[in-house]
Amino acid sequence: MKNFKEQIRKMIVVAIGILVAILPFMGTAQSLPSGMEVAIKTDERNDGANVSRKLTMELIDKRGKSRTRETKAFRKYFGKERRTAIFYEIPSNVKGTAFLVYDYPDANEDDDQWLYLPALRKTRRISASNRGDYFLGTDFTYEDIKLESKLSVEDYAYTTIGKEVIDGHETYVLEGVPINAETANELGYSKTKAWVDAKNWMIRKGEFWDVAGNHLKTTYIKDIQQVQNIWTALSVQIENHKTGHKTNFTFSEVDYTTVIDDDFFTQQTLVRGL
Repeated sequence: MKNFKEQIRKMIVVAIGILVAILPFMGTAQSLPSGMEVAIKTDERNDGANVSRKLTMELIDKRGKSRTRETKAFRKYFGKERRTAIFYEIPSNVKGTAFLVYDYPDANEDDDQWLYLPALRKTRRISASNRGDYFLGTDFTYEDIKLESKLSVEDYAYTTIGKEVIDGHETYVLEGVPINAETANELGYSKTKAWVDAKNWMIRKGEFWDVAGNHLKTTYIKDIQQVQNIWTALSVQIENHKTGHKTNFTFSEVDYTTVIDDDFFTQQTLVRGL
């Protein structure tokens, strides 16, 4: 009987020890929102009915040589459809280049994307299978440009894996995995991680792995401010670990209040320019 009681006592001690060990993790798991919940928060975040801004692109190769592109960028909602247009102005060898995106709300409908190259006097349509290609010498893909500072809720399954402080701000850490192999090949990523601000739902950092599972890129959003009461990323830096190339995007002259003419978002204006 004594030995039996001793065994029971030991079992209780072990059970209490296990419970004490896992309680902190149980509490953490219960306090974390789901990955899809956070992703939807980024997607539904107010980014204005329309916006115009100046976008400076700095491209830095692995030797540290820098090239700069000056553009004007516009975005406007047509109902739930989001349209984005970017027009290159400086330097002269890329002036007139333009990019147009129609981002449809229906997840079953492929977005339309067009690129106008003045040297060829030709508009090229970007198909869904090419959306993982790099955008005009930058380290952003066509899909990255389209998403801006939001997460795709159609292409990934997300898991919240923890909390972390980034630049003094509490963030939820999300791991994203493409919903299938076809989507992974289109996007060029097998996995992503995003650090999402727990208060304003802005992404503050991102990590990307290529389809072979290699660590490919890191993105930093360094300057997030409220512009006309809308949270806005003013500086985005991305480093390609595979090539050693870096891209810096700097936004200025941001204006959410001036209504943009619908004609800015047509293929005719893409070719004609501003």
